[in-house]
Amino acid sequence: MPGRQYAEEIWLNLQQLGHKRLAALAAIGLFVFGAIGASAYYLSRPEMSVLYSGLQREDVNRIGAALQEAGVVFDVNAEGSQILVKPSQAGQARMLLAEKGLPRSTSGGYELFDKLGSLGLTSFMQEITRVRALEGELSRTIQLMRGVKAASVHLVLADKGSFRRDQQPASASVVVRTETSGAGNIAQAVRHLVASAVPGLTTEKVTVLNTDGTVLAAGGEPGQMQAGKLAGLQQNVNREIQDNVRKALTPYLGLENFEISVATDLNTDRKETSETVFNPDSKVERSVRVVRENDTSQNAATQEPTTVEQNVPERAVRADGGQRSSEEKQRREELTNYEISSKKTQTISDGYSIAKMSIAVLINRPRLVESLGVAPSQEQIDQRLDEVRQVVSSAAGISNQRGDNIKVLAVDFLQGSRTLEPAAPIGIGEALLRQSGTLINAVTILALAALIIWFGLRPSIGALLKRPEPAPVVASVTAGDIPAQIAGPELGLNLIGDLTQASQRSPLKKLEQLIDFDEAQAAAVLKQWIQEGARA
Repeated sequence: MPGRQYAEEIWLNLQQLGHKRLAALAAIGLFVFGAIGASAYYLSRPEMSVLYSGLQREDVNRIGAALQEAGVVFDVNAEGSQILVKPSQAGQARMLLAEKGLPRSTSGGYELFDKLGSLGLTSFMQEITRVRALEGELSRTIQLMRGVKAASVHLVLADKGSFRRDQQPASASVVVRTETSGAGNIAQAVRHLVASAVPGLTTEKVTVLNTDGTVLAAGGEPGQMQAGKLAGLQQNVNREIQDNVRKALTPYLGLENFEISVATDLNTDRKETSETVFNPDSKVERSVRVVRENDTSQNAATQEPTTVEQNVPERAVRADGGQRSSEEKQRREELTNYEISSKKTQTISDGYSIAKMSIAVLINRPRLVESLGVAPSQEQIDQRLDEVRQVVSSAAGISNQRGDNIKVLAVDFLQGSRTLEPAAPIGIGEALLRQSGTLINAVTILALAALIIWFGLRPSIGALLKRPEPAPVVASVTAGDIPAQIAGPELGLNLIGDLTQASQRSPLKKLEQLIDFDEAQAAAVLKQWIQEGARA
């Protein structure tokens, strides 16, 4: 096998080099590989490494001032949230900033208790540490919300007090920095989160502000809170209607050929309606009461005559007959109570209703004309606009009873203002320019490796493998006794620094090749040697 033969030859040559040469060769190899590896490591390292990321603006300013004062070269990324330093100065910069307590963005949570010892700690200090830890944990939780970049929480826990009749209620204030302007939903979520985490705290006692000073949610001003809630609700309704209209018109006109604007007037008044309905057709006899009365009366009146005899003592005067009357009266009263079925309805509406809606749709006229064919008439264009108006009315829910208004116009859009074209491919020159640093490092590494191999490794190996010329084995054999095929290249002193060829130049190998080439000649040479030895 050629591979096995080469391996055996290399192993044989390595054994013939000796321990000193092998040690020198190993040292040179280790030095070459170490030099190449170290060069590649140092040349491939970035110029700047990230020291801290996700920093606030105040921390960036403090860290920059501290590093500049210490003479550490640093840089800040375009977003202003990362500090970059040289890799060799990263450890020194971190130690320097840690000594000054920077950065201060991350509020401490319950790990604050790990830094405090129980010995000599008063109850007041424990309470303050508890409040700080709770504020830090809430700040961390709020920063996990999508759209919130930073948050700061300030808590006032409920305190009964020694000389206070009523207990002071708990309250909280939260300052957030959001990525977008619409933070109404985030404010409500923050209020509920803080109110749930603090005992005795209600959502009305939590105030949420933005970093620009805008009050996002406050419990002490119901009018302002209601106005903010109405504005956020109106934006959501407008966005939902725009999405519905856009979904309906996109397959019809294309995404870039129309613009929609929706304005709604919402009615968020709370309505409470109570209604009771009686059904006279459905009646059931509940009770019957009958009252009967019979009255009979007789009246008689006597009248004494007025005469002179009345003045005579003990004289009876006969009375004449007077008036007589009789009366009979009957009354019957019947009262029947019926149970009439009734239905009582009480409706409480705490939602919203659209009082009025206005929609404006602008269509790219060239696209509309193109969809109608070649040279369409104005009547065809108006008919197509009517179709678009009907589609928009159905998608948005236009109601004529509310007095909704819709306007559809075909205009010429500005050229290039809305065209979304793919970015031009990067040219070869620009790509090479962007990777110039990497290319320079790679070329430097290759050049350094080539110089080390050419001027260091190659002469060293040549010097190690250079051996003295061996003495001739066959002294009496002349060139004429050996064929030309063997005498030419085989007996020449061609010293090359290759291990394989060096093994081929050994006397033993040459003798083996002579015997294999011509056994008769080899036998004659051996016979001549024996005779010369016998003569001697």
